[in-house]
Amino acid sequence: MPKYYHNAGTSGIGFDRTTHGSNAVSQYYTPLKEQFNDPALCPDMYLLWFHHLPWDFKMKSGKTLWDEMCYTYDKGVNEVREYQKIWDKTEPFIDAQRFSEVQSKLKIQARDAVWWKDACLLYFQTFSKRPIPYDIERPVHELDDLKKIKLDLKHHN
Repeated sequence: MPKYYHNAGTSGIGFDRTTHGSNAVSQYYTPLKEQFNDPALCPDMYLLWFHHLPWDFKMKSGKTLWDEMCYTYDKGVNEVREYQKIWDKTEPFIDAQRFSEVQSKLKIQARDAVWWKDACLLYFQTFSKRPIPYDIERPVHELDDLKKIKLDLKHHN
C-alpha cells in the first residue's frame, strides 16, 4: 500500500486538491468547484480525494473520520455475510451445481472482506494511532502476517 496513494500520516489522511492545495478543484465548474472545495459541503465519497483531513475530523454522520473509516470497512464484511444468508435461503429454488458454485464464491468474498478490513484498519491505525471502535469485530490477522499473504485476485469462472 504505497503511502502516496492516500497521503496518510499522523496528522490525517487525504490529498489537498482545494484552492489552498494543488488547486485541482479549479477544473470543475461552479457550483461543483465550491462544493468540492469546502469539506462541510463535499460529499463523503469525495472528501479524501479533495481534502487532507485530521483523523478526528467530524463527519456528517457525527463520527470522527477514523471511526467512519472503521465502520465502513466493517460494513463490507457484514454485507457479504448477509449476502451469504440470503443466498442460502435460495437453495430449494436453485439447481445444486449453481447453488454450490455461488455459495463457494460468497465464501471467498467473505474471507477476502475480512482480510481487506483487517489489512486496511491495521495499516491505517499505524498512522492514526487510534483504537478500533469496541463494537467492531477485532482483526483476526496481524499486520505483519497480512503483508505476507497474497489474495487470489484471478478471475474464476
